[in-house]
Amino acid sequence: MVEPGLPAAHGPLSTAVQHALTGPPSHDRLAHVSASVRDSDPYGLDLQLALCMCYELHYRGFAGVDPTWEWNPDLLHLRAELERAFLTGVRRDVGPIEPDRTAAQEMEAISIEPVNGTGPSYHLRDSGNWQQMREYFVHRSVYHLKEGDPHAWAIPRLTGGAKAAFVAIEYDEYGAGLGPRVHQQLYADLLAAADLDPTYLSYLDAVPAEALAVVNLMSMFGLHRWLRGAAIGHFAATEITSPPGSRRMVQALDRLGAPLPCITFYGEHVEADAVHEQVVRLDVVGDLVAAEPQLERDVIFGIRAGDVVESQLADMIMSCWKQDKTSLRLPIS
Repeated sequence: MVEPGLPAAHGPLSTAVQHALTGPPSHDRLAHVSASVRDSDPYGLDLQLALCMCYELHYRGFAGVDPTWEWNPDLLHLRAELERAFLTGVRRDVGPIEPDRTAAQEMEAISIEPVNGTGPSYHLRDSGNWQQMREYFVHRSVYHLKEGDPHAWAIPRLTGGAKAAFVAIEYDEYGAGLGPRVHQQLYADLLAAADLDPTYLSYLDAVPAEALAVVNLMSMFGLHRWLRGAAIGHFAATEITSPPGSRRMVQALDRLGAPLPCITFYGEHVEADAVHEQVVRLDVVGDLVAAEPQLERDVIFGIRAGDVVESQLADMIMSCWKQDKTSLRLPIS
């Protein structure tokens, strides 16, 4: 397994984390950093990049970084401060959840597609160009090259039918036992076919804070047992909204005459996630809420939190494209 290199820093928080990770774990490399978190934008590049580096230690790590940093108490303390700031911002933007709202109602609501939808997939389907499509691939690469992994942290936090159904869906995400069919590999094939770098996290220095926040939210939910309800809500929203969005992407790719591996990735999500939608509604969320009713509001929060960060990314991309500007921090060739 090839480990990615550390990304370039963009502020005091990410600089402190990057600097710390270049040396051995110690008790003084992160001193006096926590105070900076309170003054940081919870969605800003500095905080999101710092959080991304902290989380990545739990996935594949970074080349040249001591793997024992993963459980270093001082880094975990800083990560907790970053998470607190991020979660506070997300909770603020989600707003209050109606006391009588159910997870079933929330899932039903997000399954209804708007008649005149907006956003990148609609734009790409109707009028987007190939360069914009390639930019979109880059944005999504930060997640899709680890697809399934952030949610997989929830597996040991589940029991009974919810656990069995959840693992069944994840089994499909990991190719149903076939390495070439692992969704992460299918996305790497998509990138290569689009003349983009398929290496894990190769575009970490190119994507904006909004793309990092989408993945950081999943990692935060998955890595904390107390947020397992939110992790399942986010997972449910992903599976429910994936088929129509993926269908639009297939239509866009057909219109643009894209290479077959690009169409294959999204075609897989049209078919597989349509089946997953019913399983996640009844057998994952339904069983979880029946067994642990106190988690229902967390499930709803996870659904809405995912929409908050996804909407921010979509709005940023569309704002740039409407001005004929790149939506990435670094242009792609």
